[in-house]
Amino acid sequence: MIVVSCSHGRHLGRKIAESLHKKHSSLVVGKFPDSELKVRIGCDVKNKDVAFIQSFYKDVNDCIVEAILAAHTAIELGAKKVILAAPYFPYMRQDKRFRKGEAISQRIIAGLVDKYFDEVYVMDPHLHREDRIEHIFKTKAVKLTANNLIAGYIRKHIKNPVIIGPDVESYKWARNVAEMIGAESRILRKKRYSSYRVEVRLNKKINLKNRNAVIVDDIISTGQTILETAKILRKLGAKKIHCICVHGIFVNDSLAKLRKAGIKVVSTNTIPSEVAKIDVSGVISRSLVTI
Repeated sequence: MIVVSCSHGRHLGRKIAESLHKKHSSLVVGKFPDSELKVRIGCDVKNKDVAFIQSFYKDVNDCIVEAILAAHTAIELGAKKVILAAPYFPYMRQDKRFRKGEAISQRIIAGLVDKYFDEVYVMDPHLHREDRIEHIFKTKAVKLTANNLIAGYIRKHIKNPVIIGPDVESYKWARNVAEMIGAESRILRKKRYSSYRVEVRLNKKINLKNRNAVIVDDIISTGQTILETAKILRKLGAKKIHCICVHGIFVNDSLAKLRKAGIKVVSTNTIPSEVAKIDVSGVISRSLVTI
């Protein structure tokens, strides 16, 4: 196998290759003056299994086109198997037509992956009604999770924790982590009015006096849900408020806003940032080890 880091996979690709004791190469990516991408695979892939590492953040649409160009090129150059390992995979939230005329983007993007990749590995995809990733892709699809890593971080760094799921969708992460470390957990109910306006309330009261509240979620984007959750937790007497997420997108200075509110934020490194303290490269490596 050859591990090839795409432009947004370089923070993890070399670690994954070293862990697997496989050759590593970086995809050569540039842009023409009109912003079209040009992509070149810098190693011989003929008769090889090729694992492309790409995390789809920031310039998400460029990341998609880059991955498709790379996969198609690998196929043309005679690769035996073309694999996508996606620490963060996009376009999962639009899994049905909410309003007339809307694109079901989850289905469309999954269809592109099906066409160009033989296997896909995704870390904690942001799924809503459908929790089984193999029902979304037709190609072989494996859902990876950072739950064990998050549980280990809490066990090591946070005493007397209460795990909080800020909404129903996040609760599967919060509940699983709480069970792993034997901690109490609670869920909040959320009503979203817009990306920047949400309302949350606790489903069942809990005494947080002198205890550490740990909000666990899969994604932090605008941070509004976390900010509103923190207000409730403070009223309940939380000693400190921590927030741990898998994917730290942190748009529009949301990380600075969370810190200003006194929330200690930690994420995995599916997306690199200054708070990406939990390394997922080992989970991805172990998933690829049998290939």
